[in-house]
Amino acid sequence: MNDARYLRGLHAIVTGGGRGIGAAVASELAQLGANLTLMGRDEEALTRHAENVRGAHGVEAVPIRCDVTDEENIRAAFAAAHERFGDAYVLVNNAGVAESARFATMPRELWDRHIATNLTSVFLCMQQVLPAMLARRAGRIVNIASVAGLHGGTWISAYSASKHGVIGLTRSVALEAVKHGVTVNAVCPGYVETDMTQRGVDTLVRARGVTAKEATDMILRTIPRGTLIQPNEVSSVVAWLCSPHASAVTGQAIVVAGGDLA
Repeated sequence: MNDARYLRGLHAIVTGGGRGIGAAVASELAQLGANLTLMGRDEEALTRHAENVRGAHGVEAVPIRCDVTDEENIRAAFAAAHERFGDAYVLVNNAGVAESARFATMPRELWDRHIATNLTSVFLCMQQVLPAMLARRAGRIVNIASVAGLHGGTWISAYSASKHGVIGLTRSVALEAVKHGVTVNAVCPGYVETDMTQRGVDTLVRARGVTAKEATDMILRTIPRGTLIQPNEVSSVVAWLCSPHASAVTGQAIVVAGGDLA
C-alpha cells in the first residue's frame, strides 16, 4: 500500500478490545494510525491495552467500560466515544461469549446470553455508527463471527445460531450500505489461541474426563493445518478489510481457520 498508515487520524471502535482477538485488532489498527476506543467489561484489561497501544504506536486510545448486552450502556459508551474522537470510520464488533451445552438440556438463560452478547449487540452497535457513515459515505464495519456461523457443531447450538445470525445480519446490512461507500463484512475464525479456546479445553476436560493435552489434541484434529489460529492472523484480515484496497469487498464471511471449510 502506498500509505502504511492509511487509518491515520481516523476513529476506530473495537468491542471486546482488551484481550485476545480484540486486543490484536486494536494493536493492528493503531499501527495503521487509527485513534482507538476500546470497549468491554474488563476495565483493567482495557486500560492496560490502551496504554500499550498509545506507547507503541503514538496514537490516542481510550478505554470505555461497556456491557454490550445493555442497550443504554451501549448508547452511553458510543456517545462518550463520539465526544472524544468524533464519528467512527471503523467499527469492529468482537465482544462475544462461547459456552457449551447439550441442546436437549440447555438452560434458556444460556441461549438468551448467546443471542444478546453475540448477535443483538452487533445490531445495536452497528446502529450507533451506521447513520453517520452513510451520511459521510465512508466507513468500515467488521463483525467477528466464527466458522461455527457457517456450519453446526455438537454442544454449541446457541453459539452456532448466534454466529449464523451475525453472518446473515452482516450480509443484509452490507446490501443496504454498499451504494453509500460503507462496507460491512464478517471474519470467521476457527479455534484461536485465546482465553475463549482455553475455556473450551477446560469444558472438554470436565465433560469427557480427559487430560488438558488430550482435549487440546481433540481441538487440533478439527484444524487441517494442525495448529491453533493466532490472534494476529485474524487481525491482519480485519486490517485489510479496513484498507482502501478492500473497498469493493462487502457482505463477505471470510474464513480464517487453517483449512477448516476448505
